Formats: sequence, C-alpha cells, structure tokens
Amino acid sequence: MRDDIFTQLRNEILNGTLLPGTQLKEVQLANRFGVSRTPVRDALSRLEDLGLAERVNRGLEVRGLDPEQVIQVYDMRILLEVEASGQAAQNRNLNDILTLEALLERDRSLENPTDAELIQTNLEFHRAVWKATQNPVLIDLLERLMTHLVHAPTSTLSVDDRQNEALNEHAKLIEAISDRNTAAARDIAKQHFSTAREIRMNLLRKAALRDATQ
Repeated sequence: MRDDIFTQLRNEILNGTLLPGTQLKEVQLANRFGVSRTPVRDALSRLEDLGLAERVNRGLEVRGLDPEQVIQVYDMRILLEVEASGQAAQNRNLNDILTLEALLERDRSLENPTDAELIQTNLEFHRAVWKATQNPVLIDLLERLMTHLVHAPTSTLSVDDRQNEALNEHAKLIEAISDRNTAAARDIAKQHFSTAREIRMNLLRKAALRDATQ
C-alpha cells in the first residue's frame, strides 16, 4: 500500500495533476486513500527524499519550479534520450515496434487532451522507447532523471501546433528504430528534445516577465 500511494502521488506530481505549491496533508491523503496516516507519512517522506516535495512553513508541499534545474534536466535528458534511441534501434524486437505504433495511433486519436494527459501519454511513448533498448541501467537513469523534473502548469506540447509536430517526429523515430537506423534515430531524438528545451525556455522567460510585472 505504501508503494501504491507513493507511485500515485509521484505520477500526479510528474504529470502536473498536483501543481507546485499544492499542500500534501497527511489527514486529507489518508482519507483519500482510505488508509491510516502511517503509509501516507512513509510515501510523503519518500517524495521529500526524491526532491518532489519540500517543507514550507512546517508543512509539506509539491516543490516549486526551479528554472535552472529544469533546464539542467532537459540538457541531461537530451543526452540520455539520444543514446536510448540509438540503442533502441540496435536492440528492439517486433513487440517493441508494435507497442510504439499502437501508442502513436492512440496519441493521434486524442481529442482536446489536457496538459496532464499530454504529459502522461508522451512519457508512456518514450518509456516504450527506453524499454526497446533492453538496457536496464539506461532505463533506470532515465526514470531517476524524470523524478527531478517537476512539470510547469503548461506542457510544451500545448504550445501552438507542437503536439502534432511531436507526433510526426515520433512517427519518424519509430521508422528509424524499425529500420535499425541508429544514426537517424539519434538525430531525430536530438532534434525532438532540443525543440522541447527551446519551447520550455521560452515559457520560463514569459513566466519570469509576468512575475516581474505583477
């Protein structure tokens, strides 16, 4: 039960359901999950250890957005995702390709998805790429990296027509992985995540300007 509560809260933080600044109160969460405060306390302690939650004014809340750290995570993610895409092209099996194609079809059929849905479905696609690497060490590094990224209220996929552009890039990535074209897979992944980093930088600049003028 402790693991279930921790996993649920972690996912809600990472996909933006629980926004930065949201209070995490033991009693409320115990009532929500129908458990005593002990497993909730354990789950919250693990979130704090991971840096997803922090103590503010004697209470615990979802950690606020740190622009510098967000960009550091993007920089590291570009390196790891490029490597993952290359290894996926080398090591994938038929089931990996079928899974990626099914996820792409699902994502193309989404109608008016929320930011949280965009974040979650996008992460599921990329986790399928990670799985295709057959490299548990690389997968573990990517999973750990994601815990350091507390998403801002706006997904980069919600900006302009980025979602459709990203899905087209996903299709190209699947083709490269399917063809075992390592170089192409790496190039597509690098461009894909570099674009996401650029969009996030612009969102952070706009947020900083908005805060400065309030």
